[in-house]
Amino acid sequence: MQTQEIHVNEQTTHPAADETHPDDVADNQGAGGARLSKLERLEREGDIAADYLEELLDIADLDGDLDMDVEGDRASVQIGGADLSQLVGRNGEVLEALQELTRLAVYRETGERSRLMLDVSGHRAQQRTRLVALAEKSIAEVKATGESLSLEPMSAFERKVVHDVVAAAGLSSESEGAEPKRHVVILPA
Repeated sequence: MQTQEIHVNEQTTHPAADETHPDDVADNQGAGGARLSKLERLEREGDIAADYLEELLDIADLDGDLDMDVEGDRASVQIGGADLSQLVGRNGEVLEALQELTRLAVYRETGERSRLMLDVSGHRAQQRTRLVALAEKSIAEVKATGESLSLEPMSAFERKVVHDVVAAAGLSSESEGAEPKRHVVILPA
């Protein structure tokens, strides 16, 4: 039996989450025809995603705990449990596909494109830690040599993590190539 927890990270949501700002109002409407705030829309995405994933876990006869959150400008769902490695797959390929299917389920219900992030058994969190270390090492190399550095091909999630770390370090980066060989190039200052 899956349990479902909902956590809203107040620190990473819109600073005035209780106030309705014109940029935060969606075309989505809640009960009674009232417009939903950005936070409410993201919480609704998380609920839809959790329902979809719970059904999927039931069909696959897998036990997993669902944890929903709102992180910045996106809904986030984590599935934890015993052995869910088959939901991650080799190099996270199954996780990527599952995330896209979940985003499609949200789109089907809301009519809006979702940026929902899915993690299974902490795989993305571990990946993020590894990628931050790789990016920091690569940034140091680019600063030392003054030459650009091309990294190995990465998924869109992995590239985004690296681009964010590079930008925070004051350098720039770009993605080059076509899938599945798309990679990050870190440029000197």
